[in-house]
Amino acid sequence: MKKIAVLLSGSGVFDGSEIHESVLTLLALSKLEVEYQCFAPNIEQMHVVNHLTGEVESGESRNVLVESARIARGEILPTDALLIEEFDALIIPGGFGAAKNLCNFATNGSDCEISPLVSEFVAEFATTNKPVGFICIAPIMIPRLYGEGVIATIGNDSETAQAFNLMGGCHQDAIVEDIVVDEKNKIVSTPAYMLAGNIAEASIGIEKLVKKVVEMV
Repeated sequence: MKKIAVLLSGSGVFDGSEIHESVLTLLALSKLEVEYQCFAPNIEQMHVVNHLTGEVESGESRNVLVESARIARGEILPTDALLIEEFDALIIPGGFGAAKNLCNFATNGSDCEISPLVSEFVAEFATTNKPVGFICIAPIMIPRLYGEGVIATIGNDSETAQAFNLMGGCHQDAIVEDIVVDEKNKIVSTPAYMLAGNIAEASIGIEKLVKKVVEMV
């Protein structure tokens, strides 16, 4: 039976994993009867955002692994517990946590760096030629993880696409329902809530991405 790793970045769109995207990913995997395991880096969040007001809660801190456990219903492992031989592929949902906790794109733009725990985790899949799916803003990490010429999409936001290209990637514009596939590097990406107006729209591209990742195993 195929087994897919899912990398989370907290819980909540403004400072962690986008919950709809994460749940839609797990649902799509389950509907395909694919086993999955959630992971998250055991690090502190960049900051904590009050999702009711949108304001940063000064003086409050939360752990990415602990918060991600909320989405995973407690069934989660730290990234350094990965046994790569047990997994066939990886999927990374979006949300600002991907740009704040997994890397620092939210503050550093095209000069961003990937968290060492995250780069080591993803490298396990890249170096063993296993497919990886990136959702929403998560694809912004791809050039840093895979190098020059890698192909992906974040939708059609010109500034984010420009940053992707400045880091050495080759961005392709896409609509919300689309996926973009880099066959050479075994990467699949989709815009999801970079463009989606609702959860139904987000689900279309995510289901396509999950299906494609599983097919590429």
